[in-house]
Amino acid sequence: MEAIKRLRYHRPRRSIIRPCWTTDQTASGQTDLIAANTEELALLETLDMGKPIRDSLAVDLPLSAQCIDWYAEAIDKLYDEIAPTASTAVSLIRREPLGVVAAVVPWNFPLLMAAWKLGPILAAGNSVILKPAEQSPLTAIKLGELAVRAGIPDGVFNVLPGFGETAGRALGLHMDVDAVAFTGSTEVGKYFLQYSGQSNMKRVGLECGGKSPNIILADAPDLDAAATAAAWGIFYNQGEVCNAGSRLIVERSVKDEVVEKVVAVGGAIKVGDPLDPATGMGAMVDGRQTERVLEYIAKGKAEGATLRLGGGRIASEGCFIEATLFDDVTSGMTIAREEIFGPVLATIAAADVDEAIRIGNDTSYGLAAAVWTRDINTAFKASSALRAGVVWVNCFDHGDISSPFGGFKQSGFGRDKSLHALEKHTELKATWIHLGK
Repeated sequence: MEAIKRLRYHRPRRSIIRPCWTTDQTASGQTDLIAANTEELALLETLDMGKPIRDSLAVDLPLSAQCIDWYAEAIDKLYDEIAPTASTAVSLIRREPLGVVAAVVPWNFPLLMAAWKLGPILAAGNSVILKPAEQSPLTAIKLGELAVRAGIPDGVFNVLPGFGETAGRALGLHMDVDAVAFTGSTEVGKYFLQYSGQSNMKRVGLECGGKSPNIILADAPDLDAAATAAAWGIFYNQGEVCNAGSRLIVERSVKDEVVEKVVAVGGAIKVGDPLDPATGMGAMVDGRQTERVLEYIAKGKAEGATLRLGGGRIASEGCFIEATLFDDVTSGMTIAREEIFGPVLATIAAADVDEAIRIGNDTSYGLAAAVWTRDINTAFKASSALRAGVVWVNCFDHGDISSPFGGFKQSGFGRDKSLHALEKHTELKATWIHLGK
C-alpha cells in the first residue's frame, strides 16, 4: 500500500470508472512525502490564509499526514458481508466505488480538509478531483505534485483550482462526476444540492456552517479550564472554524466570573504577523472577510450587546481583528444567530441546564456543542438533547481521526473522519445467488 504511504495510499479494489491499479513500490528506504515537505506546505498554508505558522506546523501538517496514513492502513480492515439467508441462496453485500468524486474544500483549513476528503475517497477506490478554495489553492497544487511523485497514476488524483461560481458549479453540474464531497458554507452547500438535481442526481456529502453552543454550568469541574477552552474555542484560527464555539452559554450564577476569565485569556493572545512563532492569532483570510466580520461587530453594538473585549481592527490597514467578546447577548441578536467566521464570541446567560439546552438548540445549525458539568447524569442529558453531530463534555474541539465529524440540520449530512466517512464514497451492491433446492 505504498503509493499514498508515500503520500499515503493503496488501491486494491476495482474502480467502476477505471481499471484497478496498484504500485510495486516498497516501503524500504522511502520517505513520507508530506512529512518531507512539512515546512514548505506549512509556509504555503500560512501565506495563503493567514493562520499562525506555529499552528500550520504543529496542527495542520501532522493531522493531514495522519489522516492519509490512517485511511491507507484502514483499507485492509474493511470487509464485505454475507446476509443470513436460507440454505437455498447466498446474498453477497459488497461496497463498490462511486467513480469520480469532486472534493470541494474551504479556505480555513485548506490542507487538512483536503486530507479529510482525499483519504476515504481514494481508499474506497474512487478517482478524485480536488477543487481548493480560490483564496487558498497553494497546498492543494503542491499535494498534486507530491501525488505524482508518490506514484499515483495520471487521472486518479486531479487538482482543479478556480472560482466557486465557475469551477465549483461546473463540477456540481457535470454528468460524469458521480459525487461531491463539500465543506464550506450552508449557502454554497445548498447550491450543490440544486446542481445534483439539475444534473445526474450525484451523491452529495455536506459539512457546512455552525453556530456551536459552548455551555458552562455552575458545577463545571474547573472554571479556569472551561474559560480557557472557551477563549481558544473561538479565537483559534482567528475564529475561522466551522465548529467554533461562537455562542458561550453560561449558567447565570457563574456568568460574570467566567466572562472575566475568558476576557483575560483572550486579551493575552498576541495578534500579528502569522510568520512570527509567538503569534496566537494571525490575519483574516482576505479583506472581504475582514470587512464582513467588522460589520457583524458593528451589528452587535447596534443591537445592544455589551462589548467586553476587542471590537476593532488592529492598525489602520491589513486584515487583523482583535479577539472580541460580547456580553449580555440574547438569542435574537444577529451575532447569536448568524455564522460570523471570525474571532467574535457572543455570551448568553441561562438560568439552568434546561434553559441552556433550549438556547443551544435555538439555531438552524447543528455541527457541534459542548457542556461543562461534573454531574454525569447532566452530561448524558445534555449530550442527548443537544441537536449536534458532535457533543464534547468538559472539553472543546477534542477528537481524533477514529471519531466521526459532521452535523445535523443545516450544518449538513454525511461524516468526515473515521470508517464512517467511507460510507458516502461507496455504493452498496447486493448479489443474490440462487442455489436451488
